[in-house]
Amino acid sequence: MSEVTIRPMLPADVPLAERLSAEGFLDLDQRMARRSWPEPEIRPVARREAWLTRTLHFLETDPGGCWVADDETGMIGMATSFVRDKTWCLATYAVRPGLQSRGIGRQLLEAALHHGRGCLRGMLSSSSDPKAVRRYRAAGFSLHPQMFLTGTVDRSAIPVIEKVREGSVGDTDLMDSIDRQVRGAAHGVDHPLMQRLWRPLVSDSTTGSGYAYVDARGVLTLLAATNRTTATRLLWAVVADGPAEQTIPHLTAANEWAIDVGMAARLELHTEGYLGLRGMAPPAPYVHNGALL
Repeated sequence: MSEVTIRPMLPADVPLAERLSAEGFLDLDQRMARRSWPEPEIRPVARREAWLTRTLHFLETDPGGCWVADDETGMIGMATSFVRDKTWCLATYAVRPGLQSRGIGRQLLEAALHHGRGCLRGMLSSSSDPKAVRRYRAAGFSLHPQMFLTGTVDRSAIPVIEKVREGSVGDTDLMDSIDRQVRGAAHGVDHPLMQRLWRPLVSDSTTGSGYAYVDARGVLTLLAATNRTTATRLLWAVVADGPAEQTIPHLTAANEWAIDVGMAARLELHTEGYLGLRGMAPPAPYVHNGALL
């Protein structure tokens, strides 16, 4: 076995880290795919660009949370993580296919976790990979099964939607306040990034406040609200503006309001992966993002 070096990620490493991550997740998707589902594909160009932008952002805000593993062949693993308001989050974590049993993942995770030393809370979104799940549990994370809704929207089920508007940079302070109420930590410097990558929607009334982000495909990427009524209103707004075929990702049992919306829209419910939490309960009303949590 060749010697493995764990070192801080550099900006020049980011394109190679993206390809390693894409290949690693494609291999995982192929191993875990269900027979009735479409054949997994490698990360498309548009999502690749977003991945690069996001990772360079983490290198700027949290260089101590971004690591790579090398051996004599080059990069064989990577991990990015960040800290916001005493909450440590694991953004991305991958080891080159075929090398997952050499202890590389454990060393990378330990390096990333060190960046969060002293944090009160931790969050990560895990695949169903048994090896990764075992590693997260050994690190002290409670594992909450994730669900997602997918299918063709029944547009006759969409209600009249009021009190939802386009969001803007001017809503960032409101969004951070909602974050702190719902998950105990603001997204802070991540909101300007998300506002560049995704379309923000906001609902702010005397009875509650919330926001949602939607990507170019019309897929919900994150949603937070101070109560279920506001969260439900925002999710229906996302569904109403989206395409015929939709997916609502990353749902936990604490967010049955979202499951109710999806089922009312005639989407199908499935399970996939886990929300890993340390020092906190599952956020609600909240739909987390896979990388920005």
